[in-house]
Amino acid sequence: MSAPTISDDLAEGVALFNAHRFWHAHEAWERRWLVASGDEKRFLQGLIQLAAAYHHVTRGNVSGGVRLFDASLEKLQSFAAGYSGVDRTEAVSAASRHRDRFARGETIGAEEFPRLIGVR
Repeated sequence: MSAPTISDDLAEGVALFNAHRFWHAHEAWERRWLVASGDEKRFLQGLIQLAAAYHHVTRGNVSGGVRLFDASLEKLQSFAAGYSGVDRTEAVSAASRHRDRFARGETIGAEEFPRLIGVR
């Protein structure tokens, strides 16, 4: 059985996330989230919250960032690494470290932001 491939609407959000355009990634995934259900809706919500957490990092909003890191990690960790064609292994690992650092008041530089990998 072959690995799932990423859909165009998920790929758009991945590209925006990887370009550090976190608010726009959030918006791209939200369009699909609004019509999704079940596991797909939960997975998309995790991605949306991950993008929002990094958006808060860029704005220095510690409480919002930590809250959204926690919510995102709780949702995304229950899915296989390549769920819906998105390998988010690096991003989840980095987000866990970044959550702790950000909570301590440390700065997370753009060069440290993780990448999502879409499988085509």
